[in-house]
Amino acid sequence: MRRSLESALSEAKALPPEQLPEFLGELHTVEVIALARIAAPTFEPRPDRLLNVAEVADRLHLSRDYVYRHARKFPFICKDKTGRALRFSSAGLDSYLKKSTR
Repeated sequence: MRRSLESALSEAKALPPEQLPEFLGELHTVEVIALARIAAPTFEPRPDRLLNVAEVADRLHLSRDYVYRHARKFPFICKDKTGRALRFSSAGLDSYLKKSTR
């Protein structure tokens, strides 16, 4: 058993009976927080990088042609310095997908 739990166990054995309900409430709070963390693990965002048309089409389940034709409407488009290639922000795409699934 973990050392921190051993101290809680010894405290449970030593506490007067009138203090046990409060102690049990504190233990229940720990249990609820631990269960919440298991049920909803934290989201670690991907590092932002530039995506090409093929990658965006795959993630959106669209054709490449559609992405080319509607690229200017996507809020996650990035301006390419040469103006020849379309690039998109991966963090912007993640945010766009998160908003569209609500």
